[in-house]
Amino acid sequence: MTKITFYKTKAGLYRGFKCDGHSGYARRGEDIVCAAVSVLVINTVNSLEQIAVEPMEVNADEESGTVECRFTAPKVGEAARVLLDSLALGLARIADEYGNQYCRLTFEEV
Repeated sequence: MTKITFYKTKAGLYRGFKCDGHSGYARRGEDIVCAAVSVLVINTVNSLEQIAVEPMEVNADEESGTVECRFTAPKVGEAARVLLDSLALGLARIADEYGNQYCRLTFEEV
Protein backbone atom coordinates (compact mmCIF):
# COMPACT_ATOMS: atom_id res chain seq x y z
CA MET A 1 0.00 0.00 0.00
CA THR A 2 1.09 3.56 -0.69
CA LYS A 3 0.72 5.77 2.38
CA ILE A 4 0.74 9.53 1.93
CA THR A 5 1.02 11.71 5.01
CA PHE A 6 0.61 15.47 4.85
CA TYR A 7 2.27 17.40 7.66
CA LYS A 8 0.32 20.47 8.80
CA THR A 9 0.55 22.83 11.73
CA LYS A 10 -2.25 23.31 14.24
CA ALA A 11 -3.16 26.43 12.24
CA GLY A 12 -3.53 24.27 9.09
CA LEU A 13 -0.33 25.39 7.36
CA TYR A 14 1.51 22.82 5.27
CA ARG A 15 4.96 21.78 6.48
CA GLY A 16 5.50 18.99 3.94
CA PHE A 17 4.42 15.49 3.01
CA LYS A 18 5.70 11.93 2.72
CA CYS A 19 4.68 9.29 0.19
CA ASP A 20 5.79 5.81 1.16
CA GLY A 21 5.47 2.36 -0.38
CA HIS A 22 4.17 0.71 -3.51
CA SER A 23 0.44 0.26 -3.93
CA GLY A 24 0.42 -3.45 -4.73
CA TYR A 25 -2.51 -3.01 -7.11
CA ALA A 26 -0.74 -4.90 -9.90
CA ARG A 27 2.69 -6.25 -10.85
CA ARG A 28 5.62 -3.89 -11.12
CA GLY A 29 5.44 -2.07 -14.44
CA GLU A 30 1.68 -2.62 -14.71
CA ASP A 31 0.52 -0.91 -11.51
CA ILE A 32 -1.67 2.01 -12.60
CA VAL A 33 -2.34 3.12 -9.02
CA CYS A 34 1.38 3.37 -8.25
CA ALA A 35 1.96 5.18 -11.55
CA ALA A 36 -0.83 7.68 -10.88
CA VAL A 37 0.41 8.42 -7.37
CA SER A 38 3.99 8.78 -8.63
CA VAL A 39 3.02 11.22 -11.36
CA LEU A 40 1.05 13.41 -8.96
CA VAL A 41 3.79 13.42 -6.31
CA ILE A 42 6.71 14.03 -8.67
CA ASN A 43 4.84 16.73 -10.58
CA THR A 44 3.95 18.45 -7.32
CA VAL A 45 7.57 18.41 -6.10
CA ASN A 46 8.74 19.80 -9.44
CA SER A 47 6.03 22.48 -9.38
CA LEU A 48 6.86 23.47 -5.80
CA GLU A 49 10.45 23.91 -6.85
CA GLN A 50 10.01 25.62 -10.23
CA ILE A 51 6.67 27.45 -10.00
CA ALA A 52 6.19 28.19 -6.29
CA VAL A 53 9.96 28.44 -5.69
CA GLU A 54 9.60 27.08 -2.16
CA PRO A 55 12.71 26.33 -0.10
CA MET A 56 12.48 22.65 0.78
CA GLU A 57 14.36 19.44 1.36
CA VAL A 58 13.38 16.45 -0.74
CA ASN A 59 14.53 12.88 -0.18
CA ALA A 60 13.57 10.01 -2.45
CA ASP A 61 14.23 6.29 -2.64
CA GLU A 62 12.82 4.65 -5.76
CA GLU A 63 13.29 1.11 -4.45
CA SER A 64 11.12 1.64 -1.36
CA GLY A 65 8.81 4.08 -3.14
CA THR A 66 9.51 6.89 -0.70
CA VAL A 67 9.41 10.61 -1.45
CA GLU A 68 9.57 13.04 1.45
CA CYS A 69 9.27 16.80 1.06
CA ARG A 70 9.80 19.16 4.00
CA PHE A 71 9.59 22.93 3.76
CA THR A 72 12.49 24.82 5.29
CA ALA A 73 10.78 28.23 5.52
CA PRO A 74 8.35 28.85 8.41
CA LYS A 75 5.40 29.38 6.04
CA VAL A 76 4.68 28.38 2.45
CA GLY A 77 3.22 30.75 -0.11
CA GLU A 78 -0.22 30.66 -1.70
CA ALA A 79 1.03 28.85 -4.83
CA ALA A 80 2.47 26.05 -2.69
CA ARG A 81 -0.75 25.76 -0.69
CA VAL A 82 -2.78 25.42 -3.89
CA LEU A 83 -0.37 22.82 -5.28
CA LEU A 84 -0.56 20.76 -2.07
CA ASP A 85 -4.36 21.06 -1.92
CA SER A 86 -4.43 19.82 -5.51
CA LEU A 87 -2.12 16.91 -4.66
CA ALA A 88 -4.33 15.95 -1.73
CA LEU A 89 -7.43 16.12 -3.94
CA GLY A 90 -5.89 13.93 -6.64
CA LEU A 91 -4.64 11.36 -4.14
CA ALA A 92 -8.01 11.28 -2.37
CA ARG A 93 -9.72 10.57 -5.71
CA ILE A 94 -7.31 7.69 -6.37
CA ALA A 95 -8.03 6.25 -2.91
CA ASP A 96 -11.79 6.63 -3.50
CA GLU A 97 -11.61 4.97 -6.91
CA TYR A 98 -9.26 2.07 -6.14
CA GLY A 99 -9.61 1.66 -2.38
CA ASN A 100 -7.72 2.44 0.80
CA GLN A 101 -5.99 -0.92 0.63
CA TYR A 102 -3.86 0.50 -2.22
CA CYS A 103 -3.62 4.21 -1.40
CA ARG A 104 -4.17 5.79 2.00
CA LEU A 105 -4.08 9.51 2.74
CA THR A 106 -3.59 10.96 6.24
CA PHE A 107 -2.92 14.34 7.79
CA GLU A 108 -0.57 14.68 10.75
CA GLU A 109 -0.21 17.70 13.00
CA VAL A 110 3.36 18.88 13.46
